[in-house]
Amino acid sequence: MKLAELTWPEVEALDRDKTVVLIPTGSLEQHGEHLPLFTDSILATAVAEATEQNLAASVLLTPTLWLGASGHHLAFAGTLSASFEAYIGALQSVVSSLAKARFRKFFVVNGHGGNSEPNGVALRQLKEANPELMLGHLGYFAPLEAMTQTLLEGRLKGIRHACEAEVSLMMHVAPHLVRTDKLRNDGLIPDPAIAGMIHLFDEMTERGSYGDAPCATAEKGKVLFDTAVAALTENLQTLSEGYALLERE
Repeated sequence: MKLAELTWPEVEALDRDKTVVLIPTGSLEQHGEHLPLFTDSILATAVAEATEQNLAASVLLTPTLWLGASGHHLAFAGTLSASFEAYIGALQSVVSSLAKARFRKFFVVNGHGGNSEPNGVALRQLKEANPELMLGHLGYFAPLEAMTQTLLEGRLKGIRHACEAEVSLMMHVAPHLVRTDKLRNDGLIPDPAIAGMIHLFDEMTERGSYGDAPCATAEKGKVLFDTAVAALTENLQTLSEGYALLERE
């Protein structure tokens, strides 16, 4: 069920015990020279829509929150960013609005790394104020990390930025938007190695991407996409049907 396509009486009639509100979050930010600005929102939306089709009777899909926390990309033209306060406020407003209509189960599927921490803060604040709500969030890319170690051919594994994995996904979901003639390897590494540092993207890349984009294929993208949808579908089905927190044996 897509919230934007329903009438208010149709929303009012939904089963509050079974319905899970699914909120995709993305961004409009630079993705190097070979992917469009809307990449994160396109991919998060595609995964969310495929999941909603799998669970049409129990998932209420909201429109994607596309204005992400993208301040670390603002050095590149075209990037739009919300402040952390504005982004957190927008996400909390979506949840609070539907909570007033007695919905209790909410899950955020994220497509942009910069939203991960704000999503967690937003939902933790809501949970403290509204203990009765069931709230969760996860990047669509999280279940793919282990798979990328063997599926990807480039030196940089995992989901990076306009990388082999992300380009592969876009080749599967929206191939007409991939500038295949501009694919490039990009990304700077610290020397000596150091963990935990925060950098702007113009500090750590030459042209805005990070990874081995020339290794991308649509076939890899389909495997990644299907895996992401299957993982989210399983998660939301469990949330819809209910689960218990049990003592460890």
